[in-house]
Amino acid sequence: MPKYFRNAEAMWREEDLSKEEAMKGLETGEDVSEIGTSIILFQGKMHAINILGTEIWKLCEGRTSEDIVFELSKYFEVELPVLEADVNAFLQNMKELGLVYEE
Repeated sequence: MPKYFRNAEAMWREEDLSKEEAMKGLETGEDVSEIGTSIILFQGKMHAINILGTEIWKLCEGRTSEDIVFELSKYFEVELPVLEADVNAFLQNMKELGLVYEE
């Protein structure tokens, strides 16, 4: 099972105000998927990622996708198959962009 790592050449920061807005929205059941809570800068491009993407990104420190799903399931109220699909799609996209790699 491959483990995922963030590309060390990618610079990133969490946007505190946006994260606070997203967390409040989650508490009230709002759709917060369009709120960018982190910015990643890599090869002259800027990528905004939402709250779920941010949490996946932070867990890319040598964990498998199953480990990531398990950790996120503690905090996000979503059906497990939906969470697994979201995590895998995010990781695949980040791999294609060169922002994460697997070992």
